[in-house]
Amino acid sequence: MRHIYRCPLRWADMDAYGHINNVVFLRYLEEARIDFLFRPDKDFQQGSVVARHEIDYKRQLVHRHAPVDVELWVTEIRAASFTIAYEVKDPDQVYVRASTVIVPFDFEAQRPRRITAEEREFLQEYTDGAGDASEAVAA
Repeated sequence: MRHIYRCPLRWADMDAYGHINNVVFLRYLEEARIDFLFRPDKDFQQGSVVARHEIDYKRQLVHRHAPVDVELWVTEIRAASFTIAYEVKDPDQVYVRASTVIVPFDFEAQRPRRITAEEREFLQEYTDGAGDASEAVAA
């Protein structure tokens, strides 16, 4: 299963060339990740941090009033980290493929922690066999 976040494009997201600035795509990924991980029914209440991002820019996204879809899924679950793959896209084209390694984090103790059984079960629902993170970025 994949999670889809309808990401609004903002006027300030544009650069001088009239397309969405490459750096803004990191914020789009963050918004989609927060929408995915911090929901009332399932969430990582103990916290998490980003360990790594990889982004492959496929084509320019020109500013418009319609939102763009950020589709995400889990490609790897380890004992103390997991990887999310993304596509920022419209039905007929992909603008960005990316991946993020997330580390569950105990902010009170100020250290990484292991993924709980409940978190693992939730993440496994979004593992759809789309390949590993390197395939998602390299494709």
